[in-house]
Amino acid sequence: MELTRLDYGQLLRRLSVPLCFIAIIIFFGVMAPNAFLVPRTMTSILASAAPIVVLTIATVVTLRGGDYDLSVAAVMTLSSNIVGVLNIRYGMDIGPAIGIAIGMAVTVGLVNAFFCILVGIDSFIMTLGMGTILAGIVLWISNSNSYTGLSDWLVVLITNRDIGGLPFSFYIAVGVCLIVWLVFEFTPIGRQHLFVGKSREVSKLNGIAVGRVRTLSFVSCSVLAAVAGIMYAGAAGGVDPTSALTMLLPAFAAAFLGSTTIMPGQFNPWGAFLSVYFLVTGITGLAILGLPTFVQSFFYGGALIIAVSLAQLSRTGGLNVRRRTWRTRRAGDDGQTAAGE
Repeated sequence: MELTRLDYGQLLRRLSVPLCFIAIIIFFGVMAPNAFLVPRTMTSILASAAPIVVLTIATVVTLRGGDYDLSVAAVMTLSSNIVGVLNIRYGMDIGPAIGIAIGMAVTVGLVNAFFCILVGIDSFIMTLGMGTILAGIVLWISNSNSYTGLSDWLVVLITNRDIGGLPFSFYIAVGVCLIVWLVFEFTPIGRQHLFVGKSREVSKLNGIAVGRVRTLSFVSCSVLAAVAGIMYAGAAGGVDPTSALTMLLPAFAAAFLGSTTIMPGQFNPWGAFLSVYFLVTGITGLAILGLPTFVQSFFYGGALIIAVSLAQLSRTGGLNVRRRTWRTRRAGDDGQTAAGE
């Protein structure tokens, strides 16, 4: 009987976000059926969340390897502005512009890896500084201006709704999620990446090239962030120097929330995928109900706090384990005190 209860508890943890996702769809469907449960709204949610999905999976890559990359939103913003400025302002073909944006992302990933691995700067501090630098570069190359009139080829590619009635950007997000999952679960580098995230010292003792794995992690994260930026530019048909920077918090909130579901205790792409759509659906539903826009900040900030708390509890075994540990330590302290007396 105890085993059965344990299995049910594990299953509930794995399905926590999907079940909450279904619950909010039912809630908003009941509250605003004519505005929420319509194809236009569903398509809008799938399309608008796709770049955030790719950005979130980018953060999952480094988080799973034990590093933080706080420059992802700035990489996303810079890549979108490189594509936009080169294509709109200077008339460069969209293909070379995208290639330059990807090259920029590889460079940023290598620089982050150099300072974090060889110099030894904490990844949180290093990537926070890098993100600030990149945000400044965006303002420089764009002259703090927005640009519209992006190549029709990219706009049509991202916003095309002819494939089963769904936007092509949604399929890109699914494809990215699938590829990252396959690498994580079925390749040697994916398993090494997980081991490095759990313990770098143990990984070194087992012959894993920790520096190489972390470098690949930083570069992959930046490239995925650049892909998210290109998708973001294509969806908008233009670029601006600041809007994508606001996606850092939703991306991390979804990444941590995703680590509590599907594969509890591990940062995983499918959990992140579901978490992004859960959060975006919640924001959309609140907007349909007419709540003020500042509620979005409360929603994302609260989601991040709750997600990190749940992720921590899932790794430590929950509140009961913490209580037992505290009681054991208290008993030990009392015993030492009694012995001393």
